[in-house]
Amino acid sequence: MWPESDKTEELLLQVKQGDEAAVNQLMERHREALRQIVRMRLDQKIQRRVDVSDVVQDVLVEANRRLQDYLQNPAMSFRLWLRQIAQDRIIDAHRRHRISARRSVDREQALAAPRGYDQSSIQLAGLLSDQALTPEAAALQQEMARRVEAAVSRLEERDSEIIVMRHYEHLSNQEIAHALNLTEPAASMRYLRAIRRLKEILQSGSSDASAG
Repeated sequence: MWPESDKTEELLLQVKQGDEAAVNQLMERHREALRQIVRMRLDQKIQRRVDVSDVVQDVLVEANRRLQDYLQNPAMSFRLWLRQIAQDRIIDAHRRHRISARRSVDREQALAAPRGYDQSSIQLAGLLSDQALTPEAAALQQEMARRVEAAVSRLEERDSEIIVMRHYEHLSNQEIAHALNLTEPAASMRYLRAIRRLKEILQSGSSDASAG
């Protein structure tokens, strides 16, 4: 999902040395990853009113404005820093476009199951399944992806959050720990518990299907 970090570090160094062209390259190479973040996390009802591309552009403008501050104190990876700016913009959009009085807009927005990210879902299905998902078994892959995405949507928010961060955003355990304000061992334990619950949901769904 995120562009490779070596090139990002190279561009950050060039920006620090005063290369203005590197700023544009740095932002553009992260645009698609930010688009996926916003698509996954911005409520579908809000996406009917707010263009995802506009939110992404706002994130990039803000990142550009704050880039020198980041370079002076890079307390986290660049992609995690960008992700935090995106999270703030998504929360702002939820506050501006409240869907109902029952929605709490003061917490981080609820995370819907990822949609249209078959490859990530297929990889996660391969981790969870006893079956070998070969490239030739396209129909099986798509069905497993659908089942995994449906199962993720049934998890409690804290479990779905860490699954999505790990398998759809492809963040490292260290980055997840930083983002969730956890120690790395605590983040690992939360992830393992979430995976166990996801397996239980998938197995339950398979049992229901067999019974039907």
